[in-house]
Amino acid sequence: MDKIVIVGASAAGISAADSLRQRGFTGRITLLGSESHLPYDRPPLSKQLLSGQWEPERLRLRSDEQLTKLDLNLRLGATATGLDPHRREITLAEGEPVDYDGLIIATGAAPRRLPGGDLAGVHYLRTLDDALALRPRMRPESRMVVIGAGFIGAEAAAVARDIGLSVTMVDPAAAPMVRALGEPVSELLAALHVDRGVDLRCGTGVSSLTPEQGAVTGVVLDTGERLPADVVVVGIGAIPNTGWLAGSGLLTDGHLDCDEYCAVESDVYAAGDVASWFNPLFGTRMRVEHRTSAAEHARAAATNLLAAPADRRPFESVPYFWTDQYDLKLQAWGHFDESCDLAVRHGDLSERKFVAVYGREGRVVGAVGAGMPKQLREARRLIVEKAAFPG
Repeated sequence: MDKIVIVGASAAGISAADSLRQRGFTGRITLLGSESHLPYDRPPLSKQLLSGQWEPERLRLRSDEQLTKLDLNLRLGATATGLDPHRREITLAEGEPVDYDGLIIATGAAPRRLPGGDLAGVHYLRTLDDALALRPRMRPESRMVVIGAGFIGAEAAAVARDIGLSVTMVDPAAAPMVRALGEPVSELLAALHVDRGVDLRCGTGVSSLTPEQGAVTGVVLDTGERLPADVVVVGIGAIPNTGWLAGSGLLTDGHLDCDEYCAVESDVYAAGDVASWFNPLFGTRMRVEHRTSAAEHARAAATNLLAAPADRRPFESVPYFWTDQYDLKLQAWGHFDESCDLAVRHGDLSERKFVAVYGREGRVVGAVGAGMPKQLREARRLIVEKAAFPG
């Protein structure tokens, strides 16, 4: 294997490149990134960058010196538009096709778009350019409506309130992040936002946006109520960035299905938001849309791409995510959702200092906590050990 191409130059892509070099690969590594920016970290976009605490340079995932040592053929602004796995060739929007001996796909996800959401003043928050476009609109006198109370929406709402904006957050679910965290923890987040002055409208959907001269002026709820808005942030989920793979024969329901070794085919591997894989630790297939998991996934994919078939190792990951909202840092491990049982092991939810575990079919499958890092690490061990719930 002399030529490896990585499509996607974010956390997963650069982590794959790191692992290839660390594993002794001396051939050509081409890293294709559709954005014009050097590889950068995305989680701070809705936190430190949006608040103005950080500038873009601080988001860099690798320094110039580190990139030089990796000896990459780094091609920024190179958008993949097609893949022919039989010819081992990637088509680009501009320029000659790129061929490969081995391929790692790490193109991430794109935000779900709101119908009619192309008005001035309507913002999404997925890229550095998105965050830089939104940041000047974060003025204390502005009225913001946040559509969607997931990770992006809740974090953007928290930053906006800290700056002093009037914020209304709307979501059809019962509470912020309830699908990911379950009712008890999501109710904690709901109370936190209300305490900080957010007008929280859960259990309510959005009917339309009201425009004036091409700019948004309000959000109409499905109840008929109109919320005036100077700026709207949309965070209604993401979809795998796999449109360029249409016709390749590799897609399953819009994403890439990998085996436990992160392989789609013998010479095509995938990592991050675009890929589901069979995780032997949990005995199920999963697709995880979180930064830490994407980097771990990519390192495993790169390692297995180089390995002989008998030397490959399954990717047995305990997914991790966190969210920063106001002065609360909530961290979680595992694979769980609102259908799981929940048991508090330490602390108290009402005090926002606690550790709880999630259970499914009598086994600990997840842990969540705030303000108790040591106890949360202990709870993570229960997941790895497949301990009986509640642990």
